[in-house]
Formats: sequence, C-alpha cells, structure tokens
Amino acid sequence: MPVALAQLPDDSETLKRLIIERDAQLAAHATDLEQSRMRLAAKHAEVQAKHAEVQSKHAELLVERNELIAARLMIEKLKLQIARFKRMQFGAKSERHDAQVAQLELLVEELESALATDVPAAEAPVAAAAQAEVSIRPVRRALPEHLPREAVVHAAACTCPQCGGGLKRIGEDVSEQLEFIPEHFKVIRHVRPKFACGKCDTVVQAAAPSRPIDKGAAGPGLLAHVAVSKYLDHLPLYRQSAIYARQGVDLERSTLAGWIGSISALLAPLATAVGRHVVAGTKVHADDTPVPVLDPGRGKTKTGRLWVYVRDDRPAGSEVAPAAWYRYTPTREGVHPREHLAPFAGTLQADGFSGFDSLTGDGRIRIAACWAHARRKYYDFFAATQSPLADEALKRIRALYAIEDEIRGQPPDARRNVRQARARPWLAQLRQWMEQTLAQVSAKSELAAAIGYSLKRWEALTRYVDDGGIEIDNNAAERALRGPVLGRKNYLFAGADSGGERAAVLYTLLETAKLNGINPEAYLRDVLARIAEHPINRIDELLPWNLAPQTTRDERLAA
Repeated sequence: MPVALAQLPDDSETLKRLIIERDAQLAAHATDLEQSRMRLAAKHAEVQAKHAEVQSKHAELLVERNELIAARLMIEKLKLQIARFKRMQFGAKSERHDAQVAQLELLVEELESALATDVPAAEAPVAAAAQAEVSIRPVRRALPEHLPREAVVHAAACTCPQCGGGLKRIGEDVSEQLEFIPEHFKVIRHVRPKFACGKCDTVVQAAAPSRPIDKGAAGPGLLAHVAVSKYLDHLPLYRQSAIYARQGVDLERSTLAGWIGSISALLAPLATAVGRHVVAGTKVHADDTPVPVLDPGRGKTKTGRLWVYVRDDRPAGSEVAPAAWYRYTPTREGVHPREHLAPFAGTLQADGFSGFDSLTGDGRIRIAACWAHARRKYYDFFAATQSPLADEALKRIRALYAIEDEIRGQPPDARRNVRQARARPWLAQLRQWMEQTLAQVSAKSELAAAIGYSLKRWEALTRYVDDGGIEIDNNAAERALRGPVLGRKNYLFAGADSGGERAAVLYTLLETAKLNGINPEAYLRDVLARIAEHPINRIDELLPWNLAPQTTRDERLAA
C-alpha cells in the first residue's frame, strides 16, 4: 500500500532499511510471478503436446481409414474383374451371376464415393497421400474431340495490382469442363422469293421443299425424336407432351400420335425391305412377346403378340448386315410365323413354342433349340431350392458356353470343328448325367421337368454342334425384345391392333440401326428427310447399312 509522506521517518538509516525491505518484498513477489508464469507455460506446453498428439492420431486414423477403404475397394474391384472374367470364360448367362455382378458394381461405386468424400482442408494432404499410396484413383480421360467447343475468357485486371503498370500477355491456362445443354426447339423458316419476268410477266419461284408429313408442321428431326423417345427411351406420348410444354411448346398427345401414325405408314415399305433381307438368310432367330391391346367392344384389354425375326451372322464371322424384323399379330396362332417365314428356308433358332415346330413339316425349315432357354429352368429350380443337382446342371451347361466364347467370330468351318472335337463329348456326358439323375429324382419335381424338357429337345439342342453357322442359343432374338418389354411396362397397353402394327414398323428400323452401330435418331432423321420423294423401287438405298457411310462421326454409336 502507498505510504503518506508524513508517515515516513526522518531518520535516513530507518529510510534505507525500509527501502531494502520493500525491494526484498518486490523481489519475492517477482519470483512468485515468474514461478507462476513458468508453471502456466509448462501447462500450456503440455496442452499443446496433447493437442499435437491428438492431431497426429487423427491423421493416422484418417490415413488408416482411407487405406482400409482403398484396400476394400481394390478387393471388390478384383472380385468384379474375376466375376467378369468367369463370365467371359464360361459364358454364364445366369440371373444369379448377373445379380452378383450388379451388387459388386454397386459396392465398388459406393466405396469409390466414400474414398472421394471431401475432407477438411487441413486433412486433405493426408487423404491425398493415402489415395496416392494405394494408386486406385481413376485416370481422367480427355473429353471427346468431336464435341463443339465454346470458349469463355476470364480476363484479369488491366493493370498490375502491385505497381499499377501496364500488362502484356505471356501465355494462358486452359481447362475444359463437360456441360450439357438441354434439347431445344427452333423454327425453320423456308423462304421462297418470287420473281417476275419483265417481258412476259411470268412468275418464277423455287419449288416448296418436301415434308415428311404433307402440310405438317413437324420437321424430320422432331419426328425422329418423338419416335425414338417413345420406342427406344420408353416415354409414352403423354409424358413427352408434358416435357415439351415445360419448354414452352404445346404439342397435344393427339398431335404426337398423329405424327407417329403418319411416319409409320411412310416407313412401312422400308420395314418390309428389312424383312426381305432377314428371311433371305440361311439362319434366323425368332421369338415373341405378349402385348396388351385395348379391346373397346369388351371394355378391357386383349393380348396381341409382337414377333421378332433376327438375322445376325456376325458371331460366325459374317460381314452381312444384321437386322431385326418385327411383326404384330392379334393372336399367337402358328399360322402367323408360317406366313412371316413363308419365303425362308434354313435353320430357325427358337424356343419350344409349338407354333415354330409346325414349320418343319415340309423339310424347308429345321429348328435349332436354345440352351439359354433350357438352362433357365435349372436356374429357376436352383434359385428356389439351392439344389446341388440343379447347380451341377448349370456348371455343365456353363462349360458349353466356355467353348462358344473361344470361337465367337470365327468362320463356320472352324467353329464346327471345335464343337465336334470338344462340345460333342461334353454333351454326351451331359446327356448321360441327365438320364441318370432323372431316374433318381421324383418324376413330379421341377428338376425332372427341366431334364425332361432338355431330353425331349435334345436333337434340336445339339444341332449347333454340326453347323458352325448357327448359335448355341436364341439370345439374339431375346435381346431384340428387351426394348419392347420395357416399353410395355410404361405404355401398359396399345390403343388398338393398328398401334401394334405401327410399333412393329418403328421397332424394325430403330433396332436394326442399333444392330448396325448407327445412332437410331440420326438415321431416322435422315430417312424422314428423304423418303417422301424417294422412288419406291430404290427403297433398299435407305436401309441402315446403306446409309451408314453418310452418317457423320458424331452420329455413330460409341463402340
């Protein structure tokens, strides 16, 4: 506490003693403060050390987490590669196998997403180091060269931000970003100037350009887009109408339906030309699928049939263009395929439909059965019961597909020789196993029914061994019906039999374009721009494989 001047002693010796005592007290107090500061500094250092330890541990855990995710991702990728390799090697057309591959792909996608999750900036170098260490980051590919480029220039300041001096360009950095511009409508104005002769008053004017639909407002590109959206992208017309309305263009469903009807009538001769090409081959794949059709007189739906006939000899090394020909009929009577295939002579690859079997009466057509169809019966039984016997049947059939994978794309003679040398003995063992197993299981079991189906059609199932031009299964036709099946789920039903016939025309052209590696919408747009004035006796010039050389690179499908 401060001392009043009157309280200080007059004696100098006493004053000196008081000063010495005060200095001693101050020194002691300073010592205490220094000791307290040192204790606080030590505590602070201890806290900092613990914080650094926590940060280090957190970084280690982050690295371990990323390494764990990366290791698991690598394992799942290897599993996926093994599964795909097994499919390539053994030709497993198994729904269970497909489901396992799909699950692996989803798991890989989830792990890749987890590994790419954003981390705080302070931890980013640790995560990057972990990812770099396991070397699993995907390689970024260059963006396609054929896409149009739009340059956006991000200009810097005009003067130096440090000294205000003038700037001169010394280079540039360029990065590219892939963007999507929604499809848009535009109006094309066809202007035809009129000219009058100064001497005779004759009026001269260019002829009006042809339109796919006479006096119609829709251009070939729009018509092609509507058709592809419905038959390949499975968008019903009422959904398309709603989509177009969001873009400010009112197109009633009835208008779109009228366009579909008009272009299907216009394209029908071209679909018939595809059919002639299909039945001119020596091997055709055939299949059919039900199509619900409105039956106004009964107030409910009936079931029509959509048939497909596929000519595709590429697995046997042929360069003849593949094609898929669709036909609609109101019933599934055998008279329909007999009518469709009246000009055909050769091997028909099909399932066990009795309507196909009736085509063999005059010896003009022989049936090659489908091993994929046969094995599906074993798979269904295995999926329901996990039966070891059904699993054994699947393994034995898979071995037959392994041989096919090795010879796919080779000439028919080479394929026949390999099949006779390797597949024939394996088939003999398979038949013996089936007959022995049939004697051991209940005659009423599903497994017995599956074996009975195979043995009943054994001659047709094994016909491929002696003919290198035909296939082990009818998957070519089944693949061609996947689109209509997906579309059927969205459409629910066709409006009438005529709707099924229109669908058959458009499926024929669009699916055939796909088989030939051509962008279906680009092809249909090209055809619709030409066909109205194209001579009917030269209709084959508009077939997909004949127009393919004129299709630009960016209109080609990705390989």
